[in-house]
Amino acid sequence: MTAAELLARIQAEIAPRDADNELVPLIAAGRAERGVFAALAAEEYLITDSDWRSMHALAARADEPRSREFFEALASGERQAHRLLDGLLAATGPDPGTDLPRAGCQAYPAYMAWLALNEASGAAVAGIFANFAAFGRYCAAVAAGMREHYGFDDAACAFFDYFAADVPEIERLALAAIEAGLACGRLDPARAHECARLFQSYELMFWNTLAAEFGG
Repeated sequence: MTAAELLARIQAEIAPRDADNELVPLIAAGRAERGVFAALAAEEYLITDSDWRSMHALAARADEPRSREFFEALASGERQAHRLLDGLLAATGPDPGTDLPRAGCQAYPAYMAWLALNEASGAAVAGIFANFAAFGRYCAAVAAGMREHYGFDDAACAFFDYFAADVPEIERLALAAIEAGLACGRLDPARAHECARLFQSYELMFWNTLAAEFGG
């Protein structure tokens, strides 16, 4: 099995769950309460900071150089995404420290931190990257809805635009790391599937926690 084949199988397994996201369609249709964007900013402010630390930890204990390159690239991306939240925070008002974290939103970075301490590098790479396509689609729909129905400008939408964009270099690094893990026998495909499934579950928990609060 090649890295591309493994990723295709994993993404085919988790892709049908996209329909379970309850918040993104509401934003895309302009039916979510406007307060959801302040909550998104506050929660993502915490998540990007946590994931930045987790990526560095994953890189530090990576058992293969190509996995280390992948995690280092993601760490840089998380730091950039964290800064891009400034536009949304400015548009929505609250200081990110004033909105209490929601357990359903912070389960995702908690699992990422668990991976940083416990999971083999190859399975972590596959699990993390397999969820990127779904997250990118969610972010593209949110950014479009923000502009069309809520009047947000480019600065406010920059965080979502960033994750909606295709990044071929990240895909190249992921495939190289997964291929190396398969070649040396350190990547367990079953564990990669499990990581991806849990990531998608926690991803949906994030959006649906906010849907329950701001569904309109």
